[in-house]
Amino acid sequence: MLDPLILGFDRALRTLFVAAPSTRCVPGRECLETALSAPEKSHAASLMRINHVGEICAQGLYQGQALTCRDPKIRQVLEKAAYEETEHLAWTERRINELGGRKSLLNPLWYLGALSLGVFAGKLGDAWSLGFLAETERQVEAHLRHHLHELPARDSKSRSIVQQMKIDEASHAEMAASLGARDLPPRVKSAMRLVAGIMTRTAYYV
Repeated sequence: MLDPLILGFDRALRTLFVAAPSTRCVPGRECLETALSAPEKSHAASLMRINHVGEICAQGLYQGQALTCRDPKIRQVLEKAAYEETEHLAWTERRINELGGRKSLLNPLWYLGALSLGVFAGKLGDAWSLGFLAETERQVEAHLRHHLHELPARDSKSRSIVQQMKIDEASHAEMAASLGARDLPPRVKSAMRLVAGIMTRTAYYV
């Protein structure tokens, strides 16, 4: 009974304090680093910090859901998806460093909030849990689409990372739907968008 909790605690520490591993090629690696103005570089770094926070939250959500998942097969899928999301953590952290930025100071808080939501969603049953996952991924995909318009046009490296992340998030949403995700009530979706909006505005600066 203690093993899942110990593993979960270990994953949390690794997510928050250890550089994420990456086995996939970093998107945009073939792009030349273009000269950006100081405001452009600062803006791009802040947007990538938001994206990094989103991946911190994704780790918390997936891990919370896996802890309370009732179907072993679905749990394996959730754990696999969480592992795939570590690539995004690695890419965004690397790009933040290249732009001279920093990660959010509130990452432990973001992770704890997402983990709590994942545990709560899992307690509602696998179908509802997958519904939260699918809706989260759809909202993240929309948010990444917006960032493609916000990032400096010359910042090909950041744009390539965001584009690939967008593709991956859509794939995870489709995966959740194929496993039987229930469609969330409109009020729940609106509440999720409101919370995400607060998070993104805060993470841009902190």
